[in-house]
Amino acid sequence: MTNESLLEKVKSSFLKRFDTKPVLSFSPGRINLIGEHTDYNEGFVFPAAINKGIVSGIQKNNAMLCSVYAIDTNEVLEFSLQNMQPIKNGGWKNYVLGVVAEILKRDKTIYNFDLVFAGNIPLGAGLSSSAALENSVVFGLNEVFELGLTKKEMIYISQQAEHNYVGVQCGIMDQYASMFGKEGNALLLDCRNLKATYFSVDFKEYDIVLINTNVKHSLAESAYNERRSVCEAVAKRLEVPVLRDATYEALFAIKEEINQDHYQKALFIIQENERVLKAAIALEKKDYVTFGELLFESHNGLQNQYNVSCTELDFLIDQARQNPDVLGARMMGGGFGGCTINIIKKGTADVFIDTIAPLYHKQFNKTLSRYDIHIAQGTYKIT
Repeated sequence: MTNESLLEKVKSSFLKRFDTKPVLSFSPGRINLIGEHTDYNEGFVFPAAINKGIVSGIQKNNAMLCSVYAIDTNEVLEFSLQNMQPIKNGGWKNYVLGVVAEILKRDKTIYNFDLVFAGNIPLGAGLSSSAALENSVVFGLNEVFELGLTKKEMIYISQQAEHNYVGVQCGIMDQYASMFGKEGNALLLDCRNLKATYFSVDFKEYDIVLINTNVKHSLAESAYNERRSVCEAVAKRLEVPVLRDATYEALFAIKEEINQDHYQKALFIIQENERVLKAAIALEKKDYVTFGELLFESHNGLQNQYNVSCTELDFLIDQARQNPDVLGARMMGGGFGGCTINIIKKGTADVFIDTIAPLYHKQFNKTLSRYDIHIAQGTYKIT
């Protein structure tokens, strides 16, 4: 569904349900060119906002409760601002509740409101539909109630909502990219100080194509938190704040004293941070061959060191490696399913997909989905 269709759907649904005009905003999903699992280690990432996201409409009400309607799932959430708790297996509802709770923690005054939203981000694809939803809620409430929040304050509210109401100890990359994205640009983000450098992304005769495995293994969230704990434990052993501050020499010095799986995970973080910086240099030099090679290297580390890939993702990357029209590819997102990101020669994606889709179906009995995306603007108010 196009963004224009989403907008009309949200506007008409809001008017029908609440008989008033809402404040409308668009909050995008994101891709990450390279730099996976480095954000919660205060490292470097290279994301970009995309032209798929969530349109939300929000307005004050005079009712006794807040009312939220998710068009895509045809679900309603009603709650009191005076009695808020996470909902067991609440899905999208906990993202909304979490954002509201975090705003209230900051002594900001909001009153009851109505909210309607819909999106065109494929769920479970690693494109951060959760961050887009969180940002759309905090951005809309900031507009309606004139809270005076900065965009930086908003993304921390979104992140804390995910920590405290969803239970995923995510880094800041997803929320930052969704909020601060710039059309046609990826941002080299330092997750320690949130300083970002924008890089124009134009791969010339190559396109960015996402291929969705259409699998999402159930261990994804628990494994994400477990890996964060591993990183924190190794950093503590190295007597550094986070693995961003670790060196090869220091890590190697304790190699025989720690779990070897932990060693490989920490080594991956150090190497991935280096790859991100090398990728930025390659992109600036328009050295797309090197850029692509770094993507393949990143996937190899995610597969064999950080252990967050899965057989379906590895199959797609193996197929990409064998195709001379693909400069580079890797899994994208937290892992255990979702999408691969592919830098592929213009005009060849159809043949590539048509070749691998039947092989994929034969091996996994699943169908692939393809997304051609464009790098777009971050969260904004629709006038």
